[in-house]
Amino acid sequence: MRLRASLTTLAAATALLTSATTATAETPPVSTPRIANHFDLAASQQPENINVDRTGTAYLTFSFARQVVRVAPGGRAHVLATLPAPAKASTPNLGKAFIGGIARADDSTLYVTYATGTADLTGIWAVRPGGRPHRIAALPADGLPNGLALDQRTGRLYVTDSVHGVIYRVPVRGGKAVVWAEDEALEPSAFGGANGIKLHHRAVWATNLDKGTVLRIPVNARGTAGPVQVRATGMPSIDDFAFTGHGNTLLAARNDNQVDLVRPDGTHTTVLTAADGLQTPTSVAVHGHTVYVPSAAYLTDKDPNLLVAHFDR
Repeated sequence: MRLRASLTTLAAATALLTSATTATAETPPVSTPRIANHFDLAASQQPENINVDRTGTAYLTFSFARQVVRVAPGGRAHVLATLPAPAKASTPNLGKAFIGGIARADDSTLYVTYATGTADLTGIWAVRPGGRPHRIAALPADGLPNGLALDQRTGRLYVTDSVHGVIYRVPVRGGKAVVWAEDEALEPSAFGGANGIKLHHRAVWATNLDKGTVLRIPVNARGTAGPVQVRATGMPSIDDFAFTGHGNTLLAARNDNQVDLVRPDGTHTTVLTAADGLQTPTSVAVHGHTVYVPSAAYLTDKDPNLLVAHFDR
């Protein structure tokens, strides 16, 4: 997610980046992109993060609407939960309440990060089927919890904090959050640091929005963090991402209206652009041969949407 309230400055920077790129529309192995859903910007329906189940149903966070929604294939957004509004939001860099990452457990429980700048609401929230949302762990009110990943094998959640530039770990049953990883590579240099996060092959992978990097952090035998490894660079405004399969190839959303294919050697190619319908893309999901890309329109102020495309494995 693009940070800070001064979006005018950021939009100008994005325009320069966009004008410098030579990327065009869809590029193999991604093809036939289309907008599956258009959302209502006036209602703050700006999709920040996504999780897709085995049926192809997408679960999204609407960041500034404070909502968790479900979108079945061919269907409209159905609101599953709306998190309580703070008495007075003072979220760092944003100023208003923000729902970020989302993870889904096998029992269909959804977990989301919530930042309000207040101690009573900021943290990780659980949304169980048919139940009311409730907070399972508090996080620092002066931070910005953002990306979220679930390790079902160990029953732990991993959370990026884009302001403090750390990764927290929290038991899925709830409890105290501890700093699992901290390193200069996770810290912000301007707007926000650690952002997207995924678990993959006994490692935690994360992005740094400011530094345009993809990072890999091994999970040691005792569950502690190993040394941070920089696996890819040169992707300004990188947000969240998804692996395309069992290997280390991934697709990364960039707020400057691009989705990049990042190969295991760190090289990357733009495969989707604004010409395909991107409007500040924020995250990616891959299910079978389908790629899902939510766009929040943070910088474009038009047509927040959910794009789907074919991925040729």
